[in-house]
Amino acid sequence: MPATGKLYHGFYWGGVGSDTHDPTEHDVTPNDVTHYEQTVGKQTAWIYFSDNWFESRRFPAATCNWIRDLGKIPYVRLMLRSDVDEERSEKTFSLRKIIAGEFDADLRAWARDAKKFGSPILIEWGTEPNGKWFSWNGKWNGGAKEGPARYVACSRHIVDLMRAEGAKNLQWVWHVNWLDEPEKDWNRFENYFPGENYCDWVALSAYGPTTPTMRDGTESFEFKMRNAYPRLTKVAPGKPVIIAEFGCDLHNRHVDTTNWAKGALEGLLSNRWPAIIGFCWWNEGWQNDDIKKHDTDMIILHDANLLRIFHGELCKHADKIQEKAITTATEEHERNVDSIF
Repeated sequence: MPATGKLYHGFYWGGVGSDTHDPTEHDVTPNDVTHYEQTVGKQTAWIYFSDNWFESRRFPAATCNWIRDLGKIPYVRLMLRSDVDEERSEKTFSLRKIIAGEFDADLRAWARDAKKFGSPILIEWGTEPNGKWFSWNGKWNGGAKEGPARYVACSRHIVDLMRAEGAKNLQWVWHVNWLDEPEKDWNRFENYFPGENYCDWVALSAYGPTTPTMRDGTESFEFKMRNAYPRLTKVAPGKPVIIAEFGCDLHNRHVDTTNWAKGALEGLLSNRWPAIIGFCWWNEGWQNDDIKKHDTDMIILHDANLLRIFHGELCKHADKIQEKAITTATEEHERNVDSIF
């Protein structure tokens, strides 16, 4: 937890998609972090990236090491998926197969390497389970009768397994989308809650329009929080909340991105939602079709006005930003002991 009244400022960088490059959600480099921090005028506490199992099932030690070398916390999206395609069932890493223990050896090895790493790691599995775009959503796992329950069982299995390996440095985050899609009672994010003993923090995604032509999602950040925040704090009372992902396309025809971002930052930095302890903008761009002007761009550094808003708000509320991640003496002791052995 940051100091009272302060917020952690996280950093995500996925880069820019092109004909020859599809952002893997871990394109970030130390130079990206430095450039971003110098430009917005404040330090970040965590670096957020995806660990895609279609690339490797091994603990991402190299990335975590350079993040720690910068004095920051790795925040890992543990993505057990076959590829980046969305809105379909998962063939390899299905919830049934995970629960049945088919990947226990891989998960245990990952946990042992995480323990060996020693220092704190934020980690989430099953990002935005109430969104039909991900294969762990209930729509692809038995629907109303079985879907959410299967997700909960899978989440508990993974956490129990890694804790059994002694990876006490893993800080578990349960991360949902502000809007349930599909908007059905069975798909409400509350139904995916794994239980208070299976998450240390809870997290929310709250995006504006994510493409230049998108008409949905034009509501303000405050509107989205008005919908999701009371529900989240009710299902997980007392848990710290982070806005793990927020953002808006720079060129959407229906929303002024700078005004949208300004409203979001003003609300966050004025402590309007007191359970919130951190936030992270999703800096990424990608292709949507063969028309260049339809490409998504949510990268702060690509828009002078948006950059001015971020720099201005972060400097105006400089006293509210907890730049260095706080770790306990116990965590540091365990890290030092592990390094000896």
